[in-house]
Amino acid sequence: MILLPAIDLLDGQVVRLAQGKRDQVTVYSKDPVAVAQRWAAAGARWLHVVDLNGAFDGTYINLPVAQRVIKACGIQVELSGGIRTQETLERAMAVGAARVVLGTKACEDPEFVRRAAARYGPKIAVAIDAKAGQVVSRGWVSGTGVTPGHLVKEMHAAGVATIICTDVSRDGMMQGPNVALLREVLAAAPVQLIASGGVSSMADLQQLKTLEAEGVIGVIVGKAVYEGAVGVAEAIALLGPQGV
Repeated sequence: MILLPAIDLLDGQVVRLAQGKRDQVTVYSKDPVAVAQRWAAAGARWLHVVDLNGAFDGTYINLPVAQRVIKACGIQVELSGGIRTQETLERAMAVGAARVVLGTKACEDPEFVRRAAARYGPKIAVAIDAKAGQVVSRGWVSGTGVTPGHLVKEMHAAGVATIICTDVSRDGMMQGPNVALLREVLAAAPVQLIASGGVSSMADLQQLKTLEAEGVIGVIVGKAVYEGAVGVAEAIALLGPQGV
């Protein structure tokens, strides 16, 4: 199972939000490249880099920062947040993203996702961000009325193999992952699932590790690594060899 330390970018700084709320932000570093190099040095082979400005406002303004991270750390980087046009998608691929995550477009324009998956194959993933049983979009502030299970079926039919599933209510709250939500998504379609939101301890990672046989291939960890509750090196030792 792959560990993906999260680097959430807001105005060029590394931050974490509580429950995805823009007004509940903690700044951890003003040097995203140094943070990326720190996680790479600890053994991470993937990073999850989010443009929060893009997620909220629809324009991936932190792409130059993400590009510096990709060039500096020498590992696989998936980019997420505000990738809602063909131009932005192509720019993200051009700077060297190993994978690009589409979220809002999956809810609002499934055909866009279908075309992207046909062109880029496994380099396209879809984010299913859920709150109170429904998928939310546009920086987690817009309800869609769509269930996670319905959306994953639609995205699997569109050719998407990798889903990133986040319980927004637990994100940044250190309350543990929502295993029931993960199982709901896994039961809906045969996808590769990356778990996100709520990981607070090595015990949480051990619990997610038990879902590997069901299709959980990775876990994104944010606040827990920044607060020191989970060490990147020890997490990798628990999860197993990290693919590239």
